[in-house]
Amino acid sequence: MHKPVLLEESVAALVLDPSGLYIDGTFGRGGHSRAILARLGPAGRLIALDRDPDAVAAARPLAALDPRFSIFQGCFGALGEVLAQADTHVQANGILLDLGVSSPQLDTARRGFSFSVGGPLDMRMDPQSGESAAEWLTHADQGEIVAVLRDLGEERFAKRIARAIVETRSRGELVTTSQLADLVARAVPTREPGKHPATRTFQALRIHVNDELNEIQRCLGQVTGLLATAGRLVVISFHSLEDRIVKRFIRQESQGPVFPKGVPVRVTATHGRLRAIGKPVRPSSEELAANPRARSAIMRIAERLAPNAVEVPS
Repeated sequence: MHKPVLLEESVAALVLDPSGLYIDGTFGRGGHSRAILARLGPAGRLIALDRDPDAVAAARPLAALDPRFSIFQGCFGALGEVLAQADTHVQANGILLDLGVSSPQLDTARRGFSFSVGGPLDMRMDPQSGESAAEWLTHADQGEIVAVLRDLGEERFAKRIARAIVETRSRGELVTTSQLADLVARAVPTREPGKHPATRTFQALRIHVNDELNEIQRCLGQVTGLLATAGRLVVISFHSLEDRIVKRFIRQESQGPVFPKGVPVRVTATHGRLRAIGKPVRPSSEELAANPRARSAIMRIAERLAPNAVEVPS
């Protein structure tokens, strides 16, 4: 079972109007969605999406039971397209993104996300779309592999690992999670305390295969246009690269665009479209004791500001 992280905190920050429209951009196994529905009244509505077909299948019984809820398969980077499919013509009162990978994905061997369970080296959120990690590793040149491990996994031994991958793949010995984990363990000269030596490599490949950072940017580029005034954006990140994107986005949208001095513009154009709500939230010690996978989680909240039509005198 997947334990949703920061469940009470995220839903309390998100759902301010029980009659509103809400979006769960990462259904997973529905922990956040069910908590949102519990706070909604009869007129409330929740639209959820997930790129993982297993997650969508898990959501269908809930959609059959609750007419306020609907599920769609798709990336949250295509949020606007999914809402068009949902035939909704109103702006959302809240958008929730719980980033990263879910426990069922990690714990299911055939999905290939984890070095802890043997399985095919896949790592795709949607196994029916795009290249698997194994397929990419068969043709990526050494420099590309180094860049992915270094930039997406912050792996300081990226060159050693990439060289070992290139040397090994020619023998057809890099198609399972166990083979890659063993290769990295042999290539890395030292280990981080409390971490498997392949942790950063698996993380980097997963982010790359699923284009996760670009998906976040594509989604965030749409949310201000999709949110109603006073609507909330709630994002839970599990990696510094994810959180950095979210933090910069909220800061930029809070400040508004910068124009050259002397250019006459409307106040609307100079004001930010979002404001940050409170400080970043992290799991409590009680939650960490119950769910160690929550240890790296950080939640940021922003609110959509009302447009201001007052003009600046020339």
